[in-house]
Amino acid sequence: MPVKFPEGLPAQKILNEERIFAMSERDAQEQHVRPLRICILNLMPKKIETETQILRLISKSPLQVDVDFMRVDSHASTHTSADHLIKFYETFEDLKENYYDGFIITGAPVEHLDFEDVDYWDELTRIIDWAQSHVFSVVYLCWGAMAGLHYRYGIDKHVEDHKVFGVFSQYLQDEYNFLTNGFDEICLQPHSRVASMDEEQIAHRCELQVLTQGPESGSGLIATRDLSEVFILGHWEYVRDTLAAEYERDLARGLTNVPFPVNYYPHDDAQLAPLFSWRAHANLLWRNWLNWVYQTTPYDLAEVPQLKEKGELGTDRNITHEPAPARADGFAPFIGTRYGVSAVSTR
Repeated sequence: MPVKFPEGLPAQKILNEERIFAMSERDAQEQHVRPLRICILNLMPKKIETETQILRLISKSPLQVDVDFMRVDSHASTHTSADHLIKFYETFEDLKENYYDGFIITGAPVEHLDFEDVDYWDELTRIIDWAQSHVFSVVYLCWGAMAGLHYRYGIDKHVEDHKVFGVFSQYLQDEYNFLTNGFDEICLQPHSRVASMDEEQIAHRCELQVLTQGPESGSGLIATRDLSEVFILGHWEYVRDTLAAEYERDLARGLTNVPFPVNYYPHDDAQLAPLFSWRAHANLLWRNWLNWVYQTTPYDLAEVPQLKEKGELGTDRNITHEPAPARADGFAPFIGTRYGVSAVSTR
């Protein structure tokens, strides 16, 4: 929540430079308050699991949030009951007249396919186009982030030789950005994907800013400069056992190329409980996003199209775009078996 201060307080200039929400007493008295309206386009097969992961993060904010769930109409879900979909989900046609403070597009297990070969690609692009005029800020997750970067900014995707699987170091690129304000210099982010986006193309798009980047996993968090679009290429929404469940599932299928999750099990011992080492940054990111949307969105959501057309939506931060290097001394924690709890001494 913003800090309220007496009119003319000298600290205001410093707080503004550090991009901390602060408002005068007069502004606070004139502020209109209402619940945030968020819509989630859930593309994952196991919709209930994904719903729970995202709602858990959203619920950590003190703000009241009203949530709608959207599904694509051009793809039949086989992992979620029809009763659940009918009861809780609506299609784009049902919701397209609405305006939202935030819109979340989840990932989907289709990153091995060309975008245009995904059976709901045309419907997804129509939804993304609609969001540009009906949504204040859009968050794209994992494959959803790949799809958004490709469709909106022409960034190419390439399939990796091996699956990027495990928990990877991400280096903070802008400590005063609203989204990463309060992040540690190094944070951890789960990844589970067989494809990556072209980092060089991302670096040449001046509309985009890389907020966290890892030497092994590449960019983890990208946003437009006005924060109207946020791309999360990892899985901060995962809970402790999600990667373990994926690993055990693939082993049970008899697959021969299943990678062992990097930096996940203490001492790389799958008999030990994995460490939940990314939870704090996950919660902080979503709180920051909700707080920024809450402080910046118009009270009347019908004003969003006009604000976007005039370029008056959000805040354009003039920061250095090219990602900063990790560290000059090569310090890289959490690598291999050095990650995890120390062995208990028997002496």
